[in-house]
Amino acid sequence: MKTSPDLANRRQLAVPRGVATATPVFAARAENAEIWDTDSRRYIDFAGGIGVLATGHRHPRVLAAVREQLDRYTHTAFQVMAYEPYIQLAERLNSLAPFSGAAKTLLVTTGAEAVENAIKIARIATGRAAVIAFTGAFHGRTQLALNLTGKMTPYRAGVATSGSDVFRVPFPITHQGVDVHDTMAALDSLFHNDVEPGRVAAIIVEPVQGEGGFHVAPPDLLRALRQLCDRHGIVLVADEIQSGIARTGRMFAIEHSGVEPDLVTVAKSLAGGFPLAGVIGRAKLMEQVVPGGLGGTYGGSPIGCAAALAVLDVIADERLLDKAESLGRLLRARLAELERSRPEVAIAHIRGLGAMIGFDVLDPATGKPDGARAKRVTSRAFARGLVILTCGAHGETIRILVPLTAAESIVNEGLDILAAALAEQTDTK
Repeated sequence: MKTSPDLANRRQLAVPRGVATATPVFAARAENAEIWDTDSRRYIDFAGGIGVLATGHRHPRVLAAVREQLDRYTHTAFQVMAYEPYIQLAERLNSLAPFSGAAKTLLVTTGAEAVENAIKIARIATGRAAVIAFTGAFHGRTQLALNLTGKMTPYRAGVATSGSDVFRVPFPITHQGVDVHDTMAALDSLFHNDVEPGRVAAIIVEPVQGEGGFHVAPPDLLRALRQLCDRHGIVLVADEIQSGIARTGRMFAIEHSGVEPDLVTVAKSLAGGFPLAGVIGRAKLMEQVVPGGLGGTYGGSPIGCAAALAVLDVIADERLLDKAESLGRLLRARLAELERSRPEVAIAHIRGLGAMIGFDVLDPATGKPDGARAKRVTSRAFARGLVILTCGAHGETIRILVPLTAAESIVNEGLDILAAALAEQTDTK
């Protein structure tokens, strides 16, 4: 097997620098919440492939389902010859939809593709073009999804976006001085000055922002958005690509609020590491698109559908919704104790739902968010054997996306490493 330096040289020659990688090593094998690199070093995985692995690396039931499907067929294109796994998965997701009434599901390949199709469906159903998104949002790197994304660097920097029909309002983050009243006032101002409500097809919101910093959308915001959408005939889209599929202790994070969206985008943990995404929507909206208007060559691949059906079985049979809640309590308790007992490590604003937990790293001298320091913490954690990522407007937030199937001993080992990295950072600055 090639070593990391060999692969690093080949990567530099073969892959564009725009495809960034958070760690300098290369994976050789993985199991549940652990990864081993090509130099045989072990890492605890608190990144989960950026939230993809709620059921862990290589869950046996997922692998068994994929192997069985491989022995049948791998691809026909659903648009050419349909197959039962797509229908089965659509039925399962429709039954789980976080809204009342009939649902239908479109399956695609990536999260950005799901977002673009959700906006397309909303535009066709309403006959309108404008879309409202939020600061700090992340909806993907393709052109429309990029227009909706509310973070400049590195995603939108240098890109001439054509977002004339995309409008943005502030996402409420109390500790940054923005509350729900401010957000709704900004929406009111938007409707008076920039776009009339009758031109707006959709409002898209992450119930828990992912790349934006793991900020939870207050229930009051979601209720107000629902009322506003009902008043003006606007489609409410919940982007659950990172927060969905059991991560927050509910199948979908928006369920914590009791608010019902019209369309829901899903991806990441849906298929346990295999490429699959989808849009779950109210049937009356989904049916507005003419035959042939939706789909894609690989959309809803038989392999991905088989994996996703197994993932949903694992979530139910292994009680992963309950596990997400208990794991979240463990993470919060350990981080809160660290914040209380070691104030010099300068962390704050522990937040999230279920096991989708983040916190900010501060400059010990000023108390302000410090993205550079957060990055150094993750680098030192990695050197000790923990893979963990940052997020947030300035990279100041450390996010935890450990598999829900991880043993408590592994989680505590990872938290010990994180605590040591934070302390080391303090001691040597």
